[in-house]
Amino acid sequence: MNRRIISGGTPYEALVGYSRAVVVGDWVFVSGTTGRNRLTGEIPDDVVEQTRFAFETIIWALGEAGSAMSEVVRGRIVISDPAEEKRLVPVIGEFLKPVRPALTMYVAQLLDPRLKIEIDVTALRGSAIICV
Repeated sequence: MNRRIISGGTPYEALVGYSRAVVVGDWVFVSGTTGRNRLTGEIPDDVVEQTRFAFETIIWALGEAGSAMSEVVRGRIVISDPAEEKRLVPVIGEFLKPVRPALTMYVAQLLDPRLKIEIDVTALRGSAIICV
């Protein structure tokens, strides 16, 4: 089974030695993705904006892997402040409600205190949900 890596091109990926995503067979594993703007490196103060940036990067990585959000089967979301949950749930729902993956959400301190959310997903190519 072939393994393909997808790089976002960030210096941190090279420093740590990880990939934005790894494709093995029909499986796509997207690394923990923070709320940093993928193109500019900007980290907005607002957790909702960070959440949208995280999902934009995830959608990009899935596309590079030949997959899409519709094939996401598992997700993990780390937030740094549980008080933000009420603001985050509707935004997260915009991306996850259509596919209803297995999901874990927990609170933890992130390495950079400016970052307020980190999301990783696993997708199975060819498993897109069909709504009836």
